[in-house]
Amino acid sequence: MPPLSSSPSSLTSKLRRLDLDGAVVGVRFLGASAAFALGEGEVVLVGEGETRLAAHKGAVLSVAGDDRRLLTGGDDGRVVATLADGTMQALFEQKGRWIDQVAAGPDGAVAFSAGKTAHFQPGKGERKSHDFPSTVGGLAFAPKGTRLAVAHYGGVSLWFPNAQAKPEFLEWKGSHRGVMWSPDTRFVVTTMQEAALHGWRLADGGHMRMSGYPSRVTSMAFTAGGKFLATSGSSEAILWPFASKEGPMGKQPTMLAPRDVRVSAVAAHPRDEVIACGYEDGLVLMVRISDGAEILLRSPDAAPVTALAWRGDGGALAIGTESGAAGLVVF
Repeated sequence: MPPLSSSPSSLTSKLRRLDLDGAVVGVRFLGASAAFALGEGEVVLVGEGETRLAAHKGAVLSVAGDDRRLLTGGDDGRVVATLADGTMQALFEQKGRWIDQVAAGPDGAVAFSAGKTAHFQPGKGERKSHDFPSTVGGLAFAPKGTRLAVAHYGGVSLWFPNAQAKPEFLEWKGSHRGVMWSPDTRFVVTTMQEAALHGWRLADGGHMRMSGYPSRVTSMAFTAGGKFLATSGSSEAILWPFASKEGPMGKQPTMLAPRDVRVSAVAAHPRDEVIACGYEDGLVLMVRISDGAEILLRSPDAAPVTALAWRGDGGALAIGTESGAAGLVVF
């Protein structure tokens, strides 16, 4: 990755433009190839060429994955895994159900939800299921092991599918949607239906309320090492500090890349303290956290950025938008 200077500069010449002919709802790198999930059910693999695959007969409702597979859940009741070579496998199918959430776990494990029921499917072995108090709003595997954070109305449940014990309940009133573990597993954070985040310190159950956003947070990512949590939802990237054992409580967030347009997507570089910020007008910046230095990666085109993903080595960034005007930047 090129060095970031303290004065604005541009790498838009390195942007490979893609017209995917459909709204991008998620993207992941599968090795060297980018896998774009489109809202109407297709997956487009982009490497040296482009391969378009029919994953769902209907809308894609949820997207997750790791560096080996893209997971999609659809309103056709299917959970589909797409691999870098274009191989597709239906991991689950139940007509009449919507797959609201999917998550990728270790050793080939997958979690998904339909309504208020969450399912855990290990790479080998029997599927486990559990009913939660309300519709599942978010699913996330802990960084190590098979513990799952399940967001729903009223809080988050921490579920060990392989244990007989009842899930541990972390309470906070309101509708909880996306959920994420900190890389060191000391914190769990949710996005909420309201314009706020909520978090818990697992050591003592302490609450962490992160508010003040002008709009709902739809994208969040922990930076390399877990020092900051970068979020959308404002006219600048909001980064909450998580380096101390107390988390962000009593501390001011760092605010980067301010504009008169709101941030719609964020992605953290896998190795360096650098983030990518996408905005509601289609502009994408790469920003260094230490001094706020910016590099322009994509100029605005009026279509909101809906998805960002770094390649595993940090040497490329995939960009998806609501209009289907996507791109790849290779550094």
